[in-house]
Amino acid sequence: MPKQDNGPLVREAVGVFDSAETLEAAVDELQSSGFNRADLSLLAGEPAVQEKLGHMYDKVSELEDDATVPRDAYVSTESIGNAEGGLIGGLMYIGAVAAAGSIVASGGPLAAAIAGAAMVGGAGGLIGAILANWIGDHHADYLQDQLDRGGLLLWVRTWNEAQEKSASDILTKHSAHDVHVHGLPSA
Repeated sequence: MPKQDNGPLVREAVGVFDSAETLEAAVDELQSSGFNRADLSLLAGEPAVQEKLGHMYDKVSELEDDATVPRDAYVSTESIGNAEGGLIGGLMYIGAVAAAGSIVASGGPLAAAIAGAAMVGGAGGLIGAILANWIGDHHADYLQDQLDRGGLLLWVRTWNEAQEKSASDILTKHSAHDVHVHGLPSA
């Protein structure tokens, strides 16, 4: 591994995408080509970047090679959908079970327990749907903010020259621009 005065360098390929769809297609191919999800990172949200850097940025291209920029783990849209479904279903289930349990425990009839479970379960589902919608909106705002500043920045940690070439080729194949490999001081 190349050395610098600060110690060993972390090598990574970087590219900027103009849509979430092309980013996801690239990530899918990177993972099917042997890259671990832990080796993929995206630019953190605007508040985290501003707090860490002490200023706002105009274009993501300013941050591509900055080792101090905060990053987030890649989260697929499928994972966000799973989280949304879990919130809706989980709150519906918890509400229904709690309502039915309290009615039965207080000596109420089974019909009342079923009706109570349906009402409270529905309310729990509604609350879950509101929270799920917030998660989806938050993710959409995060993506749109970065697209408005020049694109979605993806870093891919590489461990050797073959991975550097493979990652660069995959990023380019999926329409990333400004694709390059750089070395950053390890933490």
